[in-house]
Amino acid sequence: MEFVEFADDTTVVGLISGGDETAYRDEIQRLVGWCEDNNLVLNTSKTKEVIVDFRRKRSDLQSIVINGECVKRVPSFKYLGVHIDEDLQWSSNTAEVMKKAQQRFHFLRILRMTFLRILRKVNLKRELLVAFYRCSIESVLTYCISVWFSSCTMAHKKVLQRVINTAQKFIGYPLPSLKDLYSTRCLKRARNFLKDCTHPGHRVFKWLPSGKRLRVLRSRTNRLRDSFYKSNSPHEHTHTSGLVFLEDIYIYIYIYIYIYIY
Repeated sequence: MEFVEFADDTTVVGLISGGDETAYRDEIQRLVGWCEDNNLVLNTSKTKEVIVDFRRKRSDLQSIVINGECVKRVPSFKYLGVHIDEDLQWSSNTAEVMKKAQQRFHFLRILRMTFLRILRKVNLKRELLVAFYRCSIESVLTYCISVWFSSCTMAHKKVLQRVINTAQKFIGYPLPSLKDLYSTRCLKRARNFLKDCTHPGHRVFKWLPSGKRLRVLRSRTNRLRDSFYKSNSPHEHTHTSGLVFLEDIYIYIYIYIYIYIY
């Protein structure tokens, strides 16, 4: 069992193996009891359950009951601005990112027209448009990109890259591709892991005797192969699905319960 907390949001992550849900359900009841003892109320209507199961034969799991109400089971949920799907394909997240980026294109068009008509007369550089793009659009495209980009389908990556290509035509200035942005952020994150001995991902990265390359991780599944820890580990890059808090690649079921406490 793992608890992931941020502000007043709590996510319970449970691994069920062998069909035994006892430990998982007991932990939920302990959480409910702790909230009652500390005068906190769990809003069951906003509590969501997502089951990620990649087994060929799926078993039906009983719904979680909190204070006499069943927790709604959904195919995806939003946590800290990222949409997580039960198949880990990030379709919902890609659609949401695309929607936000397109909404901000309107302001980029207005700024471009202003630049062509007025700002150019006072010798303001085109970097003004680039700065606006990076603050308003690129920030949306790259939010938590090290978590979801490597696991996206090629079709989703092309859709997101099309946003950058369109912005590049508007601005008339070369912009880094989404893949380059992803690699840069992954490299930065990997270096932070190597510096932080207390981080759970620190022990995953091991240097070869040469001290110049990281040891390649073995993978038996595409999910691990496309993960943060596997994809570019020999080049000091990392990729992860972001949901693999444990290094165990034989996990069959992830259960996420998103609980709002207020």
